[in-house]
Amino acid sequence: MQRICIIGGSRYFGKLLVKRLRDAGHRVTVINRGSTPPPAGVEHLVVDRNDETALTAALDSRTFDVVVDQVCYTPVQAAIAVRAFAGRTRRYVMTSTIEVYDPATAALPVVPPGTPVPEENVDPAAWPAVVDLPWHDDAYLQAHYAEGKRQAEAVFARADGFAFASVRSAHVLGGGVQEFTGRLAHYVGRIGTGEEVTVHAQALPTVFIHYEELADLLLWAATAEFTGPVNACSDGPLDVRDLGAVIAAQAGREPVYRVVGAGEEASPFSFDRHYAMSNARAKELGFSFSRTADWLPGAVAEALTTEPSPTT
Repeated sequence: MQRICIIGGSRYFGKLLVKRLRDAGHRVTVINRGSTPPPAGVEHLVVDRNDETALTAALDSRTFDVVVDQVCYTPVQAAIAVRAFAGRTRRYVMTSTIEVYDPATAALPVVPPGTPVPEENVDPAAWPAVVDLPWHDDAYLQAHYAEGKRQAEAVFARADGFAFASVRSAHVLGGGVQEFTGRLAHYVGRIGTGEEVTVHAQALPTVFIHYEELADLLLWAATAEFTGPVNACSDGPLDVRDLGAVIAAQAGREPVYRVVGAGEEASPFSFDRHYAMSNARAKELGFSFSRTADWLPGAVAEALTTEPSPTT
């Protein structure tokens, strides 16, 4: 049994992680702003993690074996957490993203298409962190999501108060209405009604992970001892047309694709640049991944009853 603190944990794979940690016998504390209460048997601290004074006061004399941070998006948030949790935990795990490898958002080493991108392509210990940028501005943060995650990792990697690991998640699918981004439902809805799906002329593969598998991996990462970044993706990259074929098989309707022009935005999961991740390090450390092809049909079946999000 360990004392584990989850920052966030109010929806999707974070909510499932809280339940699985509790069911495994760990003493779990959830920190969030109170919009969604945690399950029974879990301590709840209602506080805004951006308010350092309030966060420190809410923590009081509590200490933890591990903190799992589900909602850290900027180096400012990371710096607050470093100060608040130094001396309160021996291990800190941050949920990060595949987007840190997007070559459209930073000058990164070139990885040839077909070669899975390894963790060392973005070394948080060497990445610059600049806290005096407008990270509190929602528009700026949205436009710099990938860089915010890279810089947050960089702040934690330089912290002396605890061991640090980051889990760089692939695109998360599954769970029907729980999948709040609506990206899979977007495809299911458009293909099912015969609406066109916009794609790049030569769309490149990307990687995915089921939300339950990501919860399992985060539980494993919380109770393991490795440090540094680890990529989290199921085996078997897919491009947007592969995804469309799985949906078409269940929707009973062939996709209608339209190739976008130069500079035109394509549908989510259509990429004209390569940054599909390697999961070799996680496997070497002992985690076993499923195959995307095995769980994707079930995720599509769930999404068939989900309305597409108006924001996707």
